[in-house]
Amino acid sequence: MDDQDFQRLVDGLPMPAMLVADGTRVAACNTQAMALLGQGIVGRNPAMAVRAPAVLEAVTDAARGGGPHKVRMTQRRDGQDQVFQVTISEQGKGLVLCVFRDVSEEEKAGEMRRDFVANVSHELRTPLTALMGFIETLRHAARDDPAARDMFLGIMEQEAGRMNRLVRDLLQLSQVEANERVRPRDTVAIRPLLEGVISSLRSVAEKTGDTVVLIGDGATVPGDADQLTQVFTNLVENALKYGALGQEVRVTLTLEETVRGPAVRVEVADQGEGIDPVHLPRLTERFYRVDSHRSREMGGTGLGLAIVKHIVSRHRGWLRIESEPGEGSRFSVVLPLG
Repeated sequence: MDDQDFQRLVDGLPMPAMLVADGTRVAACNTQAMALLGQGIVGRNPAMAVRAPAVLEAVTDAARGGGPHKVRMTQRRDGQDQVFQVTISEQGKGLVLCVFRDVSEEEKAGEMRRDFVANVSHELRTPLTALMGFIETLRHAARDDPAARDMFLGIMEQEAGRMNRLVRDLLQLSQVEANERVRPRDTVAIRPLLEGVISSLRSVAEKTGDTVVLIGDGATVPGDADQLTQVFTNLVENALKYGALGQEVRVTLTLEETVRGPAVRVEVADQGEGIDPVHLPRLTERFYRVDSHRSREMGGTGLGLAIVKHIVSRHRGWLRIESEPGEGSRFSVVLPLG
């Protein structure tokens, strides 16, 4: 086989591929490999194309009859790290084939799963530990103490409710993610839906002395009424819980023209202490909280805004968060009309 045959061989591979002769010369590489490793590498030493020592060592070993090898390689591209699994195998007559598979998304997904499991475990461990401690106390020290028993049972009820809310939100998040790519087929009138949300939260507003004002005329959008109710219930409830006592929460509907066409914007604005801008990009991450202690005291699971983000994404809309310390917060959901 000559270099043209080598070139035809690697051109037939769907992933970046490089063929090395005698461990010292790049005999051929396909266009994907040149995009990854650089132009003009054919005929040069592989060390000029690959900066990963582990890959070069595996190539040398394979050229001597060793292998096959699977080596991890990280490369900086466009300001981000890309991770590749490089499969290196000897093909006979001193030829070594290197195939590069991008596993960046797989590794990112794996890291997200590990973080998710760790966060869920942490969220459940605290109430479970409390419940186990109180059960032990009730069985022994507080067995014959009615006052202590009533107090502990009240706390146990709160902790059990916290776990129940967490499990509920986890199931909702799972369901929303499963259907995120399926666009809703029904139509929803936004203003009547918001009126229902505000009515359902009247008892929450009364506890804090707040009022909720609905401003503007609505529109009809393609949507899932139950999911959109969940979105605006979450946003209005957050405004009531984390805003100032006795405040006015404004829910404003406006029609606007976007790059994607006409849309309706629903803005929920509170008069609370505001959020430091450093936190804004991470607010929709699972379990991310600006104030963990306060959020848990309010019954938050750290999943509400993550659920909101996925539901809005399913509706082909987007969520905008604006806030400054001392200036309150504004959460806007923009939904296309068609």
